[in-house]
Amino acid sequence: MHANTLPPSHGWRWLRDGLQLWRKSPALITFASFGYLLALVVVSIFPFIGQLVASLIMPALSVGVLNACRAVDAGRKVGPEVLFSGFRTNLQALIAIGGIYLIGTIVVLMLVALVDDGSLMEAMRGGEIDEATVAESNLGFGLLAALLLSTPVMMAYWFAPMLAAWWKVTAPKAMFFSFYACLRNWRPFLTYAIGLLLFGAFLPGLIIGVLGMVSPTLATLASLPVPLILVPVLFASFYANARDVFGLPEGNAAQVIHPPADFSSDRNDRDGA
Repeated sequence: MHANTLPPSHGWRWLRDGLQLWRKSPALITFASFGYLLALVVVSIFPFIGQLVASLIMPALSVGVLNACRAVDAGRKVGPEVLFSGFRTNLQALIAIGGIYLIGTIVVLMLVALVDDGSLMEAMRGGEIDEATVAESNLGFGLLAALLLSTPVMMAYWFAPMLAAWWKVTAPKAMFFSFYACLRNWRPFLTYAIGLLLFGAFLPGLIIGVLGMVSPTLATLASLPVPLILVPVLFASFYANARDVFGLPEGNAAQVIHPPADFSSDRNDRDGA
């Protein structure tokens, strides 16, 4: 299994490809994206086991969204049932990935609790934290520590559901290759993160803020469609970076890979070896 190493410019292209993919079938990709989120929320409300079950089924549901994007990319028509298609492929590995990711997240929170007196964990539980507590605690440092510690966990998870479902690999192997692929492509992922902040947060906020100075009602109306566009485009961009880094399984007529110009020499070197 080979992970392509892509140039930084691919980070911008993933966002562009996500937008173009969503425009091909906005109804399906929007349904799959919000269906994924809604399913996790509904499962999470059950006491005691809701959060655990949601974490375990999250990879399978994410594969359903990727399958919807893959079908749109291939020009194939699928129905709403595609959201649950991930439960029919290598489910044992997908559940294991969800479990490992949950354990990793818990370990990160426990480590962060050592430096911020548990403020971040209390906030995530929905507890009330007043301004005095925030000022006295190390919540800011805890957030920074959580970001640094959770990055390797996220890297190991990023491509893992797709690798387990499409290439039928085990959970440990899928998470290893996911981490390795993210590490090799840290430059385009950095560009991708900057693009998300710019186009997903800064520009919409600026536009809505300017409109709010003219009319609060106009700003409210303008803010309503923002998540309806940004969320499915974001999910479609996840598919775009998975497709470009790993390609699609061989023998699939829908395979669409956009190797960078300087990648051909790397491929020739591998073939010659």
